[in-house]
Amino acid sequence: MDTSAALFERAKKVLPGGVNSPVRAYRAVGLTPRFIAKADGAYIWDADGNRYIDYVCSWGPMILGHNHPLIREAVEKAVKDGLSFGASTEREVEIAELMINMVPNIEMVRMVNSGTEAVMSALRLARGATGRDKIIKFEGCYHGHSDAMLVKAGSSAVAEGGRPSSAGVPIDTAKDTLTAQYNNLDSVASLFAQYPGEIACVIVEPVAANMGVVGPNPGFLEGLRALCDKEGALLIFDEVITGFRLAKGGAQEYFGIKTDIVTFGKIIGGGMPVGAYCGSRALMEHIAPCGSVYQAGTLSGNPVAMAAGLTQLSYLNSHPEVYTDISAKADRLADGMRQAAAESGANVRINQVGSLVAPFFTPDSVESFTDATKSDLNKYAAYFEKMLASGIYLAPAQFEAMFLSSAHTDADLENTITAVKQVFSAL
Repeated sequence: MDTSAALFERAKKVLPGGVNSPVRAYRAVGLTPRFIAKADGAYIWDADGNRYIDYVCSWGPMILGHNHPLIREAVEKAVKDGLSFGASTEREVEIAELMINMVPNIEMVRMVNSGTEAVMSALRLARGATGRDKIIKFEGCYHGHSDAMLVKAGSSAVAEGGRPSSAGVPIDTAKDTLTAQYNNLDSVASLFAQYPGEIACVIVEPVAANMGVVGPNPGFLEGLRALCDKEGALLIFDEVITGFRLAKGGAQEYFGIKTDIVTFGKIIGGGMPVGAYCGSRALMEHIAPCGSVYQAGTLSGNPVAMAAGLTQLSYLNSHPEVYTDISAKADRLADGMRQAAAESGANVRINQVGSLVAPFFTPDSVESFTDATKSDLNKYAAYFEKMLASGIYLAPAQFEAMFLSSAHTDADLENTITAVKQVFSAL
């Protein structure tokens, strides 16, 4: 801890808040952040040499665990050929072909450099293709930090009424972002009724994983599809979290829902900085140089990131048992946490969808952002601190997910459940 603390003091002098992403500052849990030195398999080590069982997994993409040998080998080989060309490569064609083969309802892919950029570009495409300006998002869903999406955002972003959730975002920039309630179709229908013929798209996390983990109620996603079809709007699934994690074909395959545009993030780069937005040929050919919707990126399709992503997606495509494995592990972990809560009398609700898990410190069910905000944040902070001391690395904020990987072992799960039992009893 001494090294992490010293590094944090140095960092605060040269980085705003000592970090390059706000959640890393540990403010939500009132602690000094750990600085990570290395990772391998299901484990990470901090700068002081302490090892933790990792359930953050770089916020999701390490579905095969950290430093997977096949991915590492692919990156090392790619690096020998150069770090960046700013030009087309064969690998970006190969990974696009593979994604189209794996994911339902997409015919073309445009690579970008992050999930934020993918969403920003997808929204521009939706507006350009429909000729409409307004978009519908859901309270507590996080779609990156572009101006239009910082309205009632989830994750570590601050939600303030119907106004932008960040200083520096003009009200006029966000005025066309309309907010509905997750798992509430009536709230969506009322916005369509209020703004007939003006709404370009509905964007949703098919599993809301930036308010903890909140799955869709039966009929919710189907209802969104029907409303969009009725109103001539596009449906966008933000699968930066769920893509290639819930299933080979992401949430579209998992829930059996057809979407118009889907966005992906770092999982298609094996954890390296990358993103993509995808859709039908007719829709995607609105994008320059084919059409009038402009979007560009000097580093898009970076050859090293493409090598990592192509290797990871190829492995997932040829080893579908990964999904059965990580879902079973998540079942075991979630059931163990529920049993620990029941035995200790703790008011904890455990939500799980596939390999995503989240505890909420409330006795009530959690089906929306309003429900999620009822969780006792002080108890989560205490839970986080005690779990960290037990060698379990979790997200340093309530409104995030736990991620399981194929690298987590039975022993890891047992050690985690044992720690949870002790912590719940202490709380």
